Amino acid sequence: MTMDNRHLPALLLLIMAIGTLGGAYAFQYIGGLQPCTLCLYQRWPWWIAGGLAILALVLARSPQVRGMALGLGTLAVWAGAGVAIYHFGVEQHWWAGPSACTGSDTPATLEALRAQIFAAPVVRCDDIPWALFGISMAGYNALIALATGAGVVVLLRREMKPQ
Repeated sequence: MTMDNRHLPALLLLIMAIGTLGGAYAFQYIGGLQPCTLCLYQRWPWWIAGGLAILALVLARSPQVRGMALGLGTLAVWAGAGVAIYHFGVEQHWWAGPSACTGSDTPATLEALRAQIFAAPVVRCDDIPWALFGISMAGYNALIALATGAGVVVLLRREMKPQ
């Protein structure tokens, strides 16, 4: 397989997926920051986008298949941006997060309280374990996902223009 400009959108998507997931796992396993439920949900679109980028690079010989794989990968990344924006809003207390993740529901009975305590995750979604310049990891994930999707679209449009 030779590399040319047609592979740039897939390479961008793959590199950003590897970099973003690598960063998330580094924060978890090296930095000791355990992910909450919404953090874990934000990883799935990057896995999907990375797989579709590999498909576009290796298996897709036709421009239509490559374009479809990259388009689906871009949609996956943008869906992940939506989850990240939602999570950022939960962290900022702009809106309530899932009750299993934030503990925002008040149980009516002692038995319901006990069940909620035992079912609660160790890491809350509305806590910010790390931030830089006031932006949490969820915020950076949203920015990276939006920029990556836009970059792939720009590169695909450039590829489609007649030379």
